[in-house]
Amino acid sequence: MRSVFDKLISGAGIALAVTLLAAGGLLSWAHAFVGTQVHDQLTMQAITMPSGAALSALPAADANALKPFANSPLDTGPEAKAYADHYILVHLNEMAAGQTYAQISGQFVTMSAAQQASPAGQKVAALRQSLFMGDTLRGLLLYGYAFATIGTIAGIAAIVGYGAAAALLLLVALGFWHARRSEKTAETLVPGRVPLPA
Repeated sequence: MRSVFDKLISGAGIALAVTLLAAGGLLSWAHAFVGTQVHDQLTMQAITMPSGAALSALPAADANALKPFANSPLDTGPEAKAYADHYILVHLNEMAAGQTYAQISGQFVTMSAAQQASPAGQKVAALRQSLFMGDTLRGLLLYGYAFATIGTIAGIAAIVGYGAAAALLLLVALGFWHARRSEKTAETLVPGRVPLPA
């Protein structure tokens, strides 16, 4: 009876191991796909990470966040996040004195037509347009970072899946070994048969 139980548990272990291997394969594919897409899309933007005078003009914390990537092509998620949060955002805040696109846009739309046409109104309109473009680029870069992070998590999950499958297969092998051992033990304990001394 013990042998049958061991075989049933081991069979279930094989099914679970196969499922984990399949999940690991899909997660590996997702990791590779996301990584390739993020790299290709960011490379098409042809952005070079700031260096030299562009870095020294930034606040120290922002410059330090960008230094590891200085003068390299922006083609990874971490680079996209650093550029978005420590370069674009710094310049947007400088241009608008810390105000957001929504705030500047709100100022512009509440102006009369005459105020919008005035030099001061045109200055607000230009700032509004610059903030819109900067926020759009920043948002797209942060989407790239988010997808790159998802790809990284998928890669880690694939490794965990493969490891769990390997551990299960080892337990399955031990289960079948124990089932065989239980069968041999049962054969030697058949009623009426006296085991011979070793």
